[in-house]
Amino acid sequence: MASASQRIYFVSLGCPKNQVDTELMLGQVEAAGHSLVDSPDGADVIVVNTCAFIDAAKEESVDTILEMAEHKKGGARKLVVTGCLAQRYSDELVKDIPEIDHILGSSDFQSIAKILGPSKSKRKLPVVQVTEKPAYIYDHDAPRVRIGAKHTAYVKIAEGCDRPCSFCIIPKLRGPQRSREISDIVAEAQQLGREGVREINLIAQDLTRYGWDQGSDPASRGTLAQLLRALGKVEVDWIRLHYTFPSAFDDELIDAIASEPKVVKYIDVPLQHISDPMLKRMRRGHSSRVTRELVKNLRSRIDGAVLRTTFIVGHPGETDAEFDELCAFVEESQFDRAGAFTYSIEPGTVSAMLPNRVDPDVSAERQQKLMEIQRKISRARHEAMVGKQLDVLVEGVSTESEHLLEGRWYGQAPGIDGVTFLSDGQATPGTIVKARVTQASDYDLAASLELS
Repeated sequence: MASASQRIYFVSLGCPKNQVDTELMLGQVEAAGHSLVDSPDGADVIVVNTCAFIDAAKEESVDTILEMAEHKKGGARKLVVTGCLAQRYSDELVKDIPEIDHILGSSDFQSIAKILGPSKSKRKLPVVQVTEKPAYIYDHDAPRVRIGAKHTAYVKIAEGCDRPCSFCIIPKLRGPQRSREISDIVAEAQQLGREGVREINLIAQDLTRYGWDQGSDPASRGTLAQLLRALGKVEVDWIRLHYTFPSAFDDELIDAIASEPKVVKYIDVPLQHISDPMLKRMRRGHSSRVTRELVKNLRSRIDGAVLRTTFIVGHPGETDAEFDELCAFVEESQFDRAGAFTYSIEPGTVSAMLPNRVDPDVSAERQQKLMEIQRKISRARHEAMVGKQLDVLVEGVSTESEHLLEGRWYGQAPGIDGVTFLSDGQATPGTIVKARVTQASDYDLAASLELS
């Protein structure tokens, strides 16, 4: 195997779901006897795992591929492109960037070790390996090399999506929903716990429809609530949910979040809009009444609930009145966290064919206005926390100052929300400490360690 060993450099772009795919590729590459390097200079093979969710992500992916193509001229033998951009634009990539040696679709990355091959191999493998209908989902036995902090990990409980949202290309990029078995997910979580992971972040395109692809009868298939109950017995401290869909929440799920001690009371539920005509254009499958009732139920039934959401402004057909309704809803709901994105035209989606396009400048103004409303709300909610004691998961020395530590309380998800700066003491990364909030800003907190 030593003679076949190659030095592999990876670039991972996009969301945490993509990060898991990269970690799985790293595991396969390492299991095949290759070595991983942290620079493209001197690498034998360069792999770029791309994103294609919105225009900005596509541009970043293309720019990164072109940058890596320049590095290839310096001696790398192969340039491999994987992920969502590869799934969607394989023909264009082959034509426009001839430096690319192999293109793997969003569920074809499992072939990464095979296409690397021995460094002197004469075998010719197809340049493009893209499955038209992605079907792969990993299991707990799959080799994996995690990147980032050792005390936090992402666990993908399902892949793909069956939602018909008019603006979203994900079902075409990732395929139909396919859920893992509860026992398989629990086995992975148990292994992560043994490796020292303190926080497990459950991810999927739509967590709340977990198990629905396995049958219509909840009694004969797994549900997200059942999964949370099972994971509650695993030796970790925090279990966090990402990407829950509003209309699929039921009483069983709300009760599980409320009652399971290890499930943090952080609900990430992308709402996208509140106006009924807009929800209909977006094909969200529910009404504003459902949304308002959900927000009310989550707040009233889950003690300490932290609600995070996202909205799209400037979607085709959005009127001034509909945007004003959205602003009023944000003011009324007082979300702990909220993000706003301007609509991005995605060819191949229903929204891309809709009339009454919103001027990009108007969309940008709406985004700025909505985020200013949310900024003030976030600041006020943070200021109300001054003086309170929090459990904070320590990340390490702060990037702002070597004299501070940095961490997160359960209301701050990794890589998405702000952080909590810690002073007046030392603590080991990966430990959960008591700290009292001393200062608040729009998105971050400052706290003093309360050492026993």
